[in-house]
Amino acid sequence: MKQFHVGTLLFLFALAAVRVRADDVETLLRTEMQKHHVAGVACLILKNDKPVTTFYAGIANEEWQTPVDADTVFEIGSVSKQFAAASILLLAEDGKLSVDDNISKYLTNTPPSWANIKIRHLLSHTSGIRNYDGLDGFELRQHLTQAQFIHKLAEQPLTFQPGEGWAYSNSGYNLLGYIVENVSGKNYWDFLRERIFTPLAMTSTSHRESWLVIPHRAAGYVYTNAAYLNRDYDLTDLFAAGSIVSTAPDLAKWDAALLHNQLLKESSRQLWWTPAKLNNGQPVECGRHGGSGSYGFAWFLNTVSGHPNIGHSGITSGFSAANEMFPDDHLTIIILANTDEGVFAGNLANKVAAQLFSEPKAK
Repeated sequence: MKQFHVGTLLFLFALAAVRVRADDVETLLRTEMQKHHVAGVACLILKNDKPVTTFYAGIANEEWQTPVDADTVFEIGSVSKQFAAASILLLAEDGKLSVDDNISKYLTNTPPSWANIKIRHLLSHTSGIRNYDGLDGFELRQHLTQAQFIHKLAEQPLTFQPGEGWAYSNSGYNLLGYIVENVSGKNYWDFLRERIFTPLAMTSTSHRESWLVIPHRAAGYVYTNAAYLNRDYDLTDLFAAGSIVSTAPDLAKWDAALLHNQLLKESSRQLWWTPAKLNNGQPVECGRHGGSGSYGFAWFLNTVSGHPNIGHSGITSGFSAANEMFPDDHLTIIILANTDEGVFAGNLANKVAAQLFSEPKAK
């Protein structure tokens, strides 16, 4: 009889458990899609960088009845913030800036109230700069220049002094995009393509501009009165805060590069996955998925079923996204959907993780 090492047997048992859970996960995904009337979903779950679940279901474009597949390009909303933060850290590694520099060093005509705001405050949502999302005058159709954006934002008073509190702010991440442009001397999207997208072979990742021809782009939908409607195209201009479009396989490349230090140095990785601290020395506290947690640089830091979780969800009109990693478990969950229920992907990723961490059901 062939002899097996204990380690080999444990691996086989673990693999069998993963497969059992994967079947349950697909049932969960289909059930949630139907329950929430989601047009289409792409879900990729990886264990040790290897796919254990590849789930593509529903419709990418209702008008053409195009099915969702691995090539379907979705808006990823605030998952985009991870790329803005990485760009800043790349420039820091280049010696061109420090996260402890005042933002006024790299932005022109900033108001006196921003004098003590540092780059790290923008990265961690502790700047006190008001979130422009929802304010009049910041719509995509305005095509604001950097100078115009700063001028309009400067009219808003700080919600708290820098480092004294935490409040989610798309404004800060747009400002980070401008800092990347001003320091690098490149258009923000050119910088991302040259330093991140191309090196990582993220060939389907770009920005969502309506004039750009993007193969396999999914349409965003609102479900109302038992019918799918095209989203309202009077959109907020999200820029570096949330304008990236991507696929599940491309985001898997992104996550793998981060986990294995293929893009950033270990020191940078530790920096952005460490809870930000307020002026009083206490770590930032911000709830997520109904629980508690903290925030680093463009990553929420919390636990799911007792397992450390590093991730971020994203919402844009007609789209929902989640990019979640569980480093101790070598597990990655990516969910992209074209639905107006913005928290759908984030909540679903949480449910998927909880199910994967539960005991497998007997078959």
